[in-house]
Amino acid sequence: MEAYRDQYATIFKGGNGVKVLAISADDVETQQTWAAEKSFPVTFLSDPAAVSGRLYDTKYPAVNLMRRVVFVIGPDGRVAHIMRPFRELSADAYVELGEAVKKASGP
Repeated sequence: MEAYRDQYATIFKGGNGVKVLAISADDVETQQTWAAEKSFPVTFLSDPAAVSGRLYDTKYPAVNLMRRVVFVIGPDGRVAHIMRPFRELSADAYVELGEAVKKASGP
């Protein structure tokens, strides 16, 4: 998430009308503390029952952990791009994400 945070301004250019939600199986308090300490510019959601993980195929089957997957949602509310897995340590992943956000945001 730190690499993602550091690329945020470049990728989203101040928002571009895009909202970023990070969903984790971690509890609310853990996420709030971590997000504040690291100054993350995204909204964290807690899903300890991994309901979203099962619905969007991001949960590892044997454990209560989520895979790193990025969904870019367009203004129409539809999934415009999926990065599965999201390779957060790869510079190319951020280029791809930036292009997907730009395309989904429209002209």
